[in-house]
Amino acid sequence: MTNPEKLRHALPAWVYNHAQMTRLETERILLPSWQIVCHINTIPNAGDYATFDLGPESVIVLRDKDGVIRGFHNACRHRGARLLEATGNCGPSITCPYHGWTYRADGALIGVPVKDSFASLDRAQYGLNPVRLDQAFGFVFVCLAGNPPPVAQMWGSLAQELAPYGFENMLPLGPISYETWNVDWKIAMDNYLESYHVPIGHPGLNRMFTPDYEDQASVPGIARGQSFLREHESSRWSERMYQRWIGKVATHLPLELRRCWRFYSVLPNLGIDVFPDQMDFFQVLPSGPGRCVIRSALFGLPDARRDMRTMRYLSNRINTQVNNEDKWLCGRVQRGLASSSYQPGPLSSLEGWMWELHNLLRAQIPEVRLAAAPHSFAPQALA
Repeated sequence: MTNPEKLRHALPAWVYNHAQMTRLETERILLPSWQIVCHINTIPNAGDYATFDLGPESVIVLRDKDGVIRGFHNACRHRGARLLEATGNCGPSITCPYHGWTYRADGALIGVPVKDSFASLDRAQYGLNPVRLDQAFGFVFVCLAGNPPPVAQMWGSLAQELAPYGFENMLPLGPISYETWNVDWKIAMDNYLESYHVPIGHPGLNRMFTPDYEDQASVPGIARGQSFLREHESSRWSERMYQRWIGKVATHLPLELRRCWRFYSVLPNLGIDVFPDQMDFFQVLPSGPGRCVIRSALFGLPDARRDMRTMRYLSNRINTQVNNEDKWLCGRVQRGLASSSYQPGPLSSLEGWMWELHNLLRAQIPEVRLAAAPHSFAPQALA
């Protein structure tokens, strides 16, 4: 019999809808972590760029004329104007849309209109501010604070599982998308970090796949679940056709991976889903208390076969339904946590990866241990 004193409990409700929490989570947890900006093949040519926003920060990642990928803060050194938006090609230089200050792709300031109006201006002192950048598994990551280990090092033994899929050779299957949820970012991540809800919350996945409860792997900060397509076919057409054909179409993979879906959850806010036909990433980004933005994109190996196009269509159809179910479920949690009757409930052993996120929050923002929101928050202790 379970000893009630040993049960783990969820976080108090107030932490999921509190403006000060959102600010501190951005400062202490998200900015010091690695964040995906784009895939290397999203910016294949000189002058190609992508931007990424996190809280008050904005970043540019671009490829220079020598093929080197560089990262900078997306703010002009003159008056701070935002330089670039979304993705595109800026040519050999970046020009501020406000006063025309111009920067080379290596960040150097090379042009200042009416330069003589600035007393003793030393252009060498006003290049774009660089950001810490890393490349791993075909993706470009940035870190805006702190000093975490390189991305591949953090993945440890799990990195070997990605090798057969050839992420580095994949191409974008569409633009990066943004979807607003009226849900705190932690609720969305809590949902992704556990599979306990799948049999009830995702009937389609339950029809198609074996449960992944007993087949988990992890390294600190990263967990992997995987499921295999059932031999018994689903009663739904799209699910049944995917089950029937994907193993015959995904011939680029070893046999054991052709009918396997893998789900990697990376603290604090990244999900990577790996399918035989394609993969995706998504980031859960705070957009104020009780609100977040899901930033996501799809990638696949070059494959013009009609059969692969069909598999990707079916996969997207299935996953759109799953996403809609998650959005609906998370919204019900957000609303339910507002009830005065709610007290943090016990956690199943199947919610262990969620507990890891909660412990990260407890370590960086100790006030989350309190049953009610404090009147003020303590400053973060120096490392």
